[in-house]
Parts: sequence; C-alpha cells; structure tokens
Amino acid sequence: MGCTHDCSSCGENCGSKSTESLIAKLNPKSSVKKVIGVVSGKGGVGKSLVTSTLAVTMNLKGYKTAILDADITGPSIPKSFGIKDKATGNGNELFPVTTKTGIDIMSINLLLPEETQPVVWRGPVIAGAVKQFWTDVIWQDIDYMFVDMPPGTGDVPLTVFQSIPLDGIIIVTSPQELVSMIVEKAVNMAKIMNVPILGIIENMSYFQCPNCNERHKIYGESHIDEVAKKNGTNVLAKLPIDPNLAKAVDNGQVEDFSGDYMNAPAEEIESACPIK
Repeated sequence: MGCTHDCSSCGENCGSKSTESLIAKLNPKSSVKKVIGVVSGKGGVGKSLVTSTLAVTMNLKGYKTAILDADITGPSIPKSFGIKDKATGNGNELFPVTTKTGIDIMSINLLLPEETQPVVWRGPVIAGAVKQFWTDVIWQDIDYMFVDMPPGTGDVPLTVFQSIPLDGIIIVTSPQELVSMIVEKAVNMAKIMNVPILGIIENMSYFQCPNCNERHKIYGESHIDEVAKKNGTNVLAKLPIDPNLAKAVDNGQVEDFSGDYMNAPAEEIESACPIK
C-alpha cells in the first residue's frame, strides 16, 4: 500500500525490495552541486514565479544557478526571463540557454518552433523528456539548480523525485482554506520519497496598498503557519500580490526586479544545502 516503486527511498523490508537506485546519471560533462525542487499541490499558485526569483536571488549572491523547467505542458520559465533564443545541441547532447545575468535554463519551450505550440504527450513521454533534461543537457559548474516541477503528485513529479537527486524541496502555496489539504499531499509525497522539505512559501498572501501601506488579505486570513507547524516544517516567506513583480515577469524582466522577497528562503537554502 502506497508503494512508490523507488526502493532506494523506502524503509520497508518487503520481499520485492531492490537495492538498485533509480537515480539517473548526470552527464559526465556536467557538474551540479545542489538540486532544489520547487513543488505545489495544485496549479496557479505561483510556483514558476518562486522558481525564477529564487534563481535570480541566489545568482545575485554569487552562486552559479540554473533552472530545469520540468513543467513540460505549462512551461513559463523562458518567458519570465525574456528568452528568445532556442537551445542547441550536437546530436547527442543539449546545451542550456544562458540569461543575461548568467542563469542557465532548459525548458521544452526552448526546443519548440513556437512558444505557443502545445505539448500533447502522454505522461510517460513527458516524464522521459524531464529525465533527459537531467541526463542529456550539459550543465556546467552549477552551484544551485532549481527544478520547476508540475503541480500534483502524478507521473512527472514522481519521475523527478525518483530520477533526480534532490537535496530538498520548497512547497509553494496560497492562502485559500482548501490549500491546507493540498499542502499536506505535497508534504506526504516528499516524506514517502525521503526528500527533505526546506519549507513553505505562501504566494499572494496579501496586497499592500501603495497609498496607505495597509495590508489587505485578498484571499482571507492565512492558515499557513498552522499548516506548517502541523507538518513539521517552516514558513520561509509570505509573498504579497505585487503588480510590479507581475509586470516584470510578464515582460521577461524578472532579473531586473529589485524586491527582497526571496532573501529569507535563500538563506535557508544556504544553511540547509551549503556549497562546500
């Protein structure tokens, strides 16, 4: 019951247990020191925004960062950075596209003729593409790689958990009451897969009026602190609804945004997953 078929992360001692690891081998020409997954139990909570701003923040701290966009059917990372170039390869290997500040990115939209072209693939094919982004892409001298995962607990998140050696995950959520249940699903999946939870980031937590500076809870009172405590983790940040950040992302200028929203999560990443 509840078997993930990943024996390397399982504490049970059943008769069918295998010692063979499902972790895919990184390309011999690549070097990635730490891998952080950014997950959510449901879509539309700002997971890609958090991934982008985390990569930018860690890059500003002097680390070489990268983003593996595992959200194959809803890739938005290239647009956030204003990337128009396509990824290149040599027949056997792929090379990520580098942003203007030096962040390496691989996304399915960097391989499609048009960014609006849909990816109409079944789950196993999508999962295979994500795995290839890890094994076939040349990631050079990366300190922190952020994996923007699709929402939920289906094929692709499972493939990432099983195939890529995650050092930890950050769960992104929003203040709605329903979210507490969804967060627990993501927490429980991470526990099943034996992946450390670095903390929770609540997006769209409030809107701060530019005239009176009063904070308005657009989606009602947040319960994220109680949810985090119940699940034995911490709230790393509560992000406001910021029209300036939204505009920067829409215009492909996320690297130009000067907010400090991700400073606390970045410090947690440095502490929990230090570069030696």
